[in-house]
Amino acid sequence: MERTINVHTAKTNLSKLLDDVRAGEVIVLAKAGVPYAKLVPMGSTAPERKPGRLLGKLNEKFFAPLPAAELNAWDKPK
Repeated sequence: MERTINVHTAKTNLSKLLDDVRAGEVIVLAKAGVPYAKLVPMGSTAPERKPGRLLGKLNEKFFAPLPAAELNAWDKPK
């Protein structure tokens, strides 16, 4: 279950909200109704990143400088 709580209410009830999250609930923190952050139980976070996952999958071409046309495209104001 997921519910949205305003930051002011969250500050007042943080201990209770943490108990709810520990019990498995997901809390979305919002400011003026705009979602800003999410409280989730620790066990449901993304898996830990492991170094070397791409070892042997990237060749020298990946590390080569970008062509001038590509670099110029990044510099253009939107």
